Amino acid sequence: MRGKRLASIAALAAGTLAATGLAFAPTAAAVTPQTATINATCSIGGSGEATLTATQTGTAATITLSSTSITAPVDVAQDSVSSTLTLVKASGGTTAFTGTKNPAIAAGGGVSVGPLDGTVAPGDSLEAHGGSLQMVVFGITITCTADAPQSPGPFVFE
Repeated sequence: MRGKRLASIAALAAGTLAATGLAFAPTAAAVTPQTATINATCSIGGSGEATLTATQTGTAATITLSSTSITAPVDVAQDSVSSTLTLVKASGGTTAFTGTKNPAIAAGGGVSVGPLDGTVAPGDSLEAHGGSLQMVVFGITITCTADAPQSPGPFVFE
């Protein structure tokens, strides 16, 4: 009997500690919206719609760009594209997201780069229109620019 009571007390204490830990655990910062679309024109690979997907953890943020309309003119190996996505801050200036992450892309396949890493501050409002995506593939720089503001609106970071 005493063993069962001790086990019950221990389980109750563990449950209370777990609940308390959840109540005081830091929440992940959120960016809104998490996805946005742009229409972009690129120096190589054509033009069309692209999706931007953003995440945030504290001041660290990532953005991934993917498009089925903008295509690779040649086969591209995984993690071989050096990319810089520059977004315009509503408060002035720009923020760059950089990286060399990409899936393997067959010639004619849709372009996808990221996650690209950047640093944000609480309240940053970032927009693709007015910025650019530069991808270096086999030593050739490809530049893409948004033709209009992103939809549904700029990324706002907490």
